[in-house]
Amino acid sequence: MHIDFAGLPRAIAIALVALSFSSGYSIAARAQTERIVSGHVETANGEVVNGATVRVTAGGQTSEATTDSDGGFSSTAGADGEITIEVSGADLAGFKRTLRPGEPLGDLRLVVAYLVPPVQESVTIVDTTLDPGIDRRNERVYRDTLFSRDDQIFHTLDAGINAGQHEGGGKSLEIRRYGFNLDHGGVGGGLKVLVDNFQQNQGTQGHGQGYLGQLKSLTPELVEDVDILNGPFSAQYGDFSGLGVVHIRQRESLPDVLTVRLAGGTFNTFRSFIAYSPDLGRSKAFIAYEGSRTDGPFLNPLDYKRDNVTGNLTIPLGEKQALSFRLNYGRNDYTSSGQIPLDEVAANRLDRFGFIDPTNGGLVDTFVFSAAYRRELESGAVVKADGFIGRSLFDIYSNFTFFLKDQVNGDGIQQHDSRLQEGANVQVVVPYDLFGGKALLTGGGNFHDNQINVGLYSARNRDPFATVTSARAHVTNGAGYVQQALNFFDGHLHVEGGLRFDVFRFDVDDKVDPASSGTETSSRFQPKASIAWTPTHRVPVTIYGNYGRGISSQDARGVVSDTSGPPIATTDFYQIGQSTSFRNFSLATTMFLIDRSNEQVYIADDASIEFAGPSRSYGWEAKFSARLNRYLTANGGLTQVTNAFFRGTDPIQYVDSAPHSVANAGLTLSDWHGFSGSLRYRHTGNYRLDGEDATIRAAGLDVVDLSFTKRLTGNVDLNLSVDNLTNKRYFETQNYFESRLRPGDPVVSRIHATPGYPFTITAGVTIRLFGKN
Repeated sequence: MHIDFAGLPRAIAIALVALSFSSGYSIAARAQTERIVSGHVETANGEVVNGATVRVTAGGQTSEATTDSDGGFSSTAGADGEITIEVSGADLAGFKRTLRPGEPLGDLRLVVAYLVPPVQESVTIVDTTLDPGIDRRNERVYRDTLFSRDDQIFHTLDAGINAGQHEGGGKSLEIRRYGFNLDHGGVGGGLKVLVDNFQQNQGTQGHGQGYLGQLKSLTPELVEDVDILNGPFSAQYGDFSGLGVVHIRQRESLPDVLTVRLAGGTFNTFRSFIAYSPDLGRSKAFIAYEGSRTDGPFLNPLDYKRDNVTGNLTIPLGEKQALSFRLNYGRNDYTSSGQIPLDEVAANRLDRFGFIDPTNGGLVDTFVFSAAYRRELESGAVVKADGFIGRSLFDIYSNFTFFLKDQVNGDGIQQHDSRLQEGANVQVVVPYDLFGGKALLTGGGNFHDNQINVGLYSARNRDPFATVTSARAHVTNGAGYVQQALNFFDGHLHVEGGLRFDVFRFDVDDKVDPASSGTETSSRFQPKASIAWTPTHRVPVTIYGNYGRGISSQDARGVVSDTSGPPIATTDFYQIGQSTSFRNFSLATTMFLIDRSNEQVYIADDASIEFAGPSRSYGWEAKFSARLNRYLTANGGLTQVTNAFFRGTDPIQYVDSAPHSVANAGLTLSDWHGFSGSLRYRHTGNYRLDGEDATIRAAGLDVVDLSFTKRLTGNVDLNLSVDNLTNKRYFETQNYFESRLRPGDPVVSRIHATPGYPFTITAGVTIRLFGKN
């Protein structure tokens, strides 16, 4: 700065010069004695942490800053020596990091952990965690993608889960994971799926144990986030959790008062979504309707109709407690082509979208009402409680073997399931300090009661003519659990242990064979343990070890009629791995070993009972996520099962009907000149369908899907989705068994399969009106 002192009295000029020099000297001196420390505070999941206190200490001086809405902070430190950074806040585990002289002070990434998630507001999800134990998917993919089938939702989960259509869209998906065939979700260890803490798996179900048909009532636009536990590592979850948990949470409200989405596409597809979410101040509410219609690519039109109504009302009861009510109604009606014999397709005697029996299909109605309460105490503890009541009606018509057993009427069946469910859950989460570190104690209980009218009938043209089985089943499950988490050495070491105890009561009144009636009880303990070690915050590498025992209950009809088998099967899951997370790149690698106990399986299709001996699966996984620039990210993963076999068999017998290689990859574009979208690839390797003959194999698949959204105006989006972009010819669910196509034909052991959808395009428009502040 130049100051012209000409014309001023000499004394004044001298004084001004002295003042100018003194000010410049003080500014320079302060610059030499202060350093600027800045960056962001977030979790390993990529969740920004706002409102946290960042304490910076150097040279005996301490300054503090509070993170902003983006998790950012900026503070000062003395000019010399090491700098110690501590992060604290409500429900945060302790964090401390030391910066040596010469280390970068700007754009720091401080990774902390929540002991208790915030109760009143949700932390923004911006990326996928690469903790080997837990994955997370955020709401963006569900908001911007056009879905017409529930299998498309599962394809977004990846995580080594192979989910395939079994009847073209109407029935529950069939699930395979970690080298095991889970059927419709409840055998082979099971994959537990919940929506807002309501279990989707139905035990003692008319078509199969742990049936996931309830998922048909889930509307994708209402999904807020999804947690995927890659094993039975949490004491909170019990039945069907042996190979992991998928917990889907829906929104409490929508950002706009009115949202309308209309979409149409190939195969006479039409879908509508309409939601009303009033601005009620601190209260949150919405009511939404989803309607979907499609014929699919099948020669026997699918005629699939799905209608869902979902609502929520959340009322704050003060600053730290809330009460919410939810309801969900869903119905779906469809005609199915079933699984077709692939040898007939290969011989060009049957189109791959053809059919043998045109009467397959079903009709399902479901209703769920729930209430939930949560409260945060002054001590930081959180109390949660919820209760639910559910009603469902299920009738499905199938013919798997055509004329194998009955050459006059055919092998068609009707499976009926009418059930009433009630349940309640309670949980208390208590954070506290122990030995200078943060600790978290979680305890709770679950209760689930089912009253079921279940039956199997021989049917011709959907007309039942003989009763095979008919029973009234009453299945009750009560459980209690406790889990303790400890943090040591300023958050470098995390240790966790838990224990869960489940008790089941199986009561069956068999209307066809009274001798198969009775009551049985069974119980199991399930221990949990995990450890995570981060040697230094300078190198963002964490080493993990997890162990958990999961359980899967058996069909009550099998438990009561044959007491020689175990009513509850167990799964012991061991996992070690590492997670490396830089600001723009993350990599996780794990190895796993899974030991399963004996398992008794009631086959609902013919009322038979199968017994499987103890089995083992082991292998490895790798996942990555990379931010290529501010608009483009890439991610991918591979689950490789090295071996899966039954223990104690000679010659060795292998576990069949599940792939050993499952992979995914994707490119995601975000807000580039109004465009958002994703290009996603999924791979399943070919796999054996017979435990003894390795030449009998299911074909794999490689499928690419594309979706994008273009913001036309502030309130209008254009949506486009293309499934199977390369028009790959592939089959989804594949099984090997005997069938007879026509009366008088020979009995043939063959592969039966459901064809995957060909190139399918869906376009739509989304209108959002009256945005909320």
